[in-house]
Amino acid sequence: MAWAYLVVAGLLEVVWAIGLKYTEGFTRLWPSVGTLAAMGVSFFLLATALRTIPVGTGYAVWTGIGAVGASILGIVLFNEPRDALRLAGIGMIVGGIVLLKLNSGEG
Repeated sequence: MAWAYLVVAGLLEVVWAIGLKYTEGFTRLWPSVGTLAAMGVSFFLLATALRTIPVGTGYAVWTGIGAVGASILGIVLFNEPRDALRLAGIGMIVGGIVLLKLNSGEG
């Protein structure tokens, strides 16, 4: 169950990272409220997952999911660069997440 919490926490990190763009420096109320709510739930789920998962693994996976998700959504939503090196970097992060999960010794 800890890994499920961690994955959801990572997905919510993507939500709040993208949400920051829409807050316009926290000057827009509802995007700011949504972003702060996603932050709070994300941190809570990360903390819950870290009861079982080692902190180094959990934090790396959480930030990795956030980085990959925010990068992909940046490409899709904001027309950010999609060159080969950027995509290779995203792929390497995904590979690192997979290796950390495989080495975790948990189901």
